[in-house]
Amino acid sequence: MNLLTRADELREGRTPFVLATVVRAERPTSAKAGDRALVLPDGTIEGFVGGTCAESTVRLQGLRLLETGESALLRITPDDVTGDDRPGAEGLLTVANPCLSGGTLEIFLEAMIPAPLVFVYGEAPVARALADVATAVGWAGFRAPDAQTPIPLDAGAVVVASHGRDEVEILIAAVKAGIPYVALVASRKRAAAVLAELPLTDAEKARIHAPAGLDIGARTAPEIALSVLAEVVASRPRQTAPPPDRQAPEQPTPQGPPRRLLPLIEPVPAVAVAKDLVCDMDVAVVPDALQYEHQGTKYYFCGSGCRRAFADNPARYL
Repeated sequence: MNLLTRADELREGRTPFVLATVVRAERPTSAKAGDRALVLPDGTIEGFVGGTCAESTVRLQGLRLLETGESALLRITPDDVTGDDRPGAEGLLTVANPCLSGGTLEIFLEAMIPAPLVFVYGEAPVARALADVATAVGWAGFRAPDAQTPIPLDAGAVVVASHGRDEVEILIAAVKAGIPYVALVASRKRAAAVLAELPLTDAEKARIHAPAGLDIGARTAPEIALSVLAEVVASRPRQTAPPPDRQAPEQPTPQGPPRRLLPLIEPVPAVAVAKDLVCDMDVAVVPDALQYEHQGTKYYFCGSGCRRAFADNPARYL
């Protein structure tokens, strides 16, 4: 129950996580059906879904799912397999883990991604309608009470519908914050005048949708709100699952400001992966991962047994 309470806290804080639940345990394993754990974006695991070897696999696969927002059934087995050979196994990810004690675990990994946040400034009917329409489609629609309300860093969209009040300041703040979708509700003539007034580069101005919304012939406030939300959906990046064998640098160097993708509230970085030199397992490079430093280089391991074997005789594995 404490773990589920913690999950509720993460949801309220708009923190993405993966809920891992053991649905089948074939002995001998230390985990039992019903055991649960949470995988956080930094690789931290709270709860229990097996020993260190199983935990290492859950961590890596959980972080990969946070990148795509998808869920999957993870099958961890000591058998030497390269995939699942059962018919109709779509959505089942099989990982061979030679470090297991002999049993097989099946764990459902459910990605919990907060709903995209649409942040609206203004008291106009369009502003109120936009917050309502966003909520109706399962998004988080929030209307700021005034221009002094700070823009949340996890906002997926900022729409200004204040009819001339504080437009310039809010648009500049939204662009500088790197919000994926920034828009101004105005006529074409007034939108052009506001853009001309902004002390931004041409590239930065080009990121602002002014006037906001797709041209669907909208007339009423709810219809205009619908056109704006449709443009938000149409402009968001399409996400695809990363290849399972992708290798990421241990310390990637980002170029420019971070790119925020919908529907994720924060850009979960690509999972950095290292090879366990003892058992050849993939291991997520995170602070909580088991590691051992040898001659100035850090090596990562799926479990304490592999780390101990390496520490006893590094030359055997290098």
